[in-house]
Amino acid sequence: MIKLIATDIDGTILAPASDFTEGVVTCISRLQDMGVKVVLVTGRMNKAALLIRDELGLMTPVVSYQGGLINDGGEVLYERYLSEAQAKNIIDWAKQEKIHINLYNDDTLYSEIDDEEVQRYSRAQHIDYVVKSFDEIRLDKVNKILAIDYYDAERIDRYEKELPKIFSDLYIIKSTPNFLEFSNPEGSKYCAVRFLQNYWGIKENETLTIGDQNNDIALLQAGGIKVAMGNATEELQQVADYITDTVYNDGFVAAVEEFVFSVN
Repeated sequence: MIKLIATDIDGTILAPASDFTEGVVTCISRLQDMGVKVVLVTGRMNKAALLIRDELGLMTPVVSYQGGLINDGGEVLYERYLSEAQAKNIIDWAKQEKIHINLYNDDTLYSEIDDEEVQRYSRAQHIDYVVKSFDEIRLDKVNKILAIDYYDAERIDRYEKELPKIFSDLYIIKSTPNFLEFSNPEGSKYCAVRFLQNYWGIKENETLTIGDQNNDIALLQAGGIKVAMGNATEELQQVADYITDTVYNDGFVAAVEEFVFSVN
């Protein structure tokens, strides 16, 4: 019996530039009434993820920053930062490559330049940001760093393949075709879900994990039932046990019907 559903947000339960469908909202409400724990597991910053949790009426902890932070109503259950040296190495690399980066320190979003990338990102996430030189920031609580290129997805693909060889001490993963994430190796979705399974005494075979992007490979690996969205990347679909419908057709709801509602 499924006791925990760990789900990605964007592209999984929320389509781009859309609101939550009535089907998703009703499904999540029904799951909560059944006592199934529904946990949002996202690359979003904590502030942005909390907005989603509140909108859906969830009472569970939120996993943000790819798994680098688990926050339960203000109480930090799990947290993994980049070291100052790691952060500086990424900043230096980004300057050399002339690519925009968002830096998240203590759940505040910083950008050195008020450019199109951070403006477009903040509008989509409904969050504020601070423009400040990274040299002026005390890099003691860096949740993650995000590289953005909205116009050259092939560049992000190339970096995802090349950079783990250069930064072997980091967790580097593509979260959308235009986003490349840098975080602590213990700040993955896999590590966060494993923590919650142990925290609640829930087994792997009692966990359903579902997502759509390469950063959800780690998420799916923590589940007993591994579900990829119909709009998922080819890499994620290869890891999945089951491929559901797309986010545009309530694929999340279809998977829950298949593996939870029909058997409980």
